[in-house]
Amino acid sequence: MPTRTLTILGSTGSIGTNTLDVVRQNPDRFRVFALAAGRNVDLLAQQIQQFKPAVVVLQSAADVGRLRALLPDAGIPELLSGPEALVQIAVAPEIDTVMSSIVGVAGLPATYEAICACKRVGLANKEVLVSGGKLVMDAVRRTGAEVIPVDSEHNGAHQCLRAGLREEATKLILTASGGPFRTISKEALNWVTPADALKHPTWKMGNRITIDSATLMNKGFEVIEACWLFDFSPDDVEVVVHPQSTVHAMVEYNDGSVIAQISATDMRMPIQYALTWPERAQAPVAKIDWSEARQWEFYPPDHAKFPLLGLAYEAQSNGGSATCVLNAADEIAVEAFLQGRIGFPAIARVVEETLQRMPDREPSSVEEILAIDGEARRVALDVIDTQTVTFAPADVLAGKQRI
Repeated sequence: MPTRTLTILGSTGSIGTNTLDVVRQNPDRFRVFALAAGRNVDLLAQQIQQFKPAVVVLQSAADVGRLRALLPDAGIPELLSGPEALVQIAVAPEIDTVMSSIVGVAGLPATYEAICACKRVGLANKEVLVSGGKLVMDAVRRTGAEVIPVDSEHNGAHQCLRAGLREEATKLILTASGGPFRTISKEALNWVTPADALKHPTWKMGNRITIDSATLMNKGFEVIEACWLFDFSPDDVEVVVHPQSTVHAMVEYNDGSVIAQISATDMRMPIQYALTWPERAQAPVAKIDWSEARQWEFYPPDHAKFPLLGLAYEAQSNGGSATCVLNAADEIAVEAFLQGRIGFPAIARVVEETLQRMPDREPSSVEEILAIDGEARRVALDVIDTQTVTFAPADVLAGKQRI
């Protein structure tokens, strides 16, 4: 396999650090051309000294001086900042592969341009397809770029689909851990706190994705992504709750066979798969010990308790800008919940009312998608500020009154 040259968008986050560990384990296969990060300058400085990228992009120009002061005088890379610089390193002629792991819609422009430049993209940013699925996949078809999903469920589906022709696959099954509230009543959700919701039973992740897992919104986003990545209709993508989080995805074929992808919960496996595909290589992850007794459970999701999952299906079916609005409103609602401004069940009500208020459009450019995203965020804030949804501020969460 020839050496792959990488740009890593989001190098100090979980996916970025795991990608660099894969690079560290395979120095003859991968080299780093560029890193992009947010505000974690200390970790970024360590990454620069170890992997020696030619270019580094920071979120804020104010951090460039701080980073420079942490680096030895010899071998300082080119230091840039801002969204234009992200695009620059995503389309650089020196690279063939982009790991897209910047959190949020901010990762869309650079990822889209990388696809237009026919780079291989390891996709670990949900918002790219949730907000701009049609635009992005039209570019994939036009350029022939390779987009290999890194999220464990979609990476698992990608592997399962190698077992047969795409037209032979009749259903995609995505698994969900069920989050921390899988076994409690719908009524009890009125009383959960941000601290409760941040206790994910399986994965250690950022705050927003952890709350989205607790509401099953994250699984709704994955349904939307799967429809775009694998050309399934929403009706042909099923979600099942699998608390053990070992079976990541399954594909049902027209003869009744179901192919499952099973592996330990270690993100380095799907990351390496995205980098080496179609080859499989030895990965630095634990293997499943089949001599140990184990039990795997599968349950249908409770749509009444977790309505955001149904809203995601509906938004994907409606098409247009609905999924972009869904994502933007959810981000605002989750932040309000984390701040103690609204209760857990109100997250779904904020999203639903924002969808109702926003006109449907068919965005034809990244700029239009970003504009719709910004408008949806303003509407969601207005929904919260005008108290048109039931709230649960801090005193309610302390038990002084019921939602």
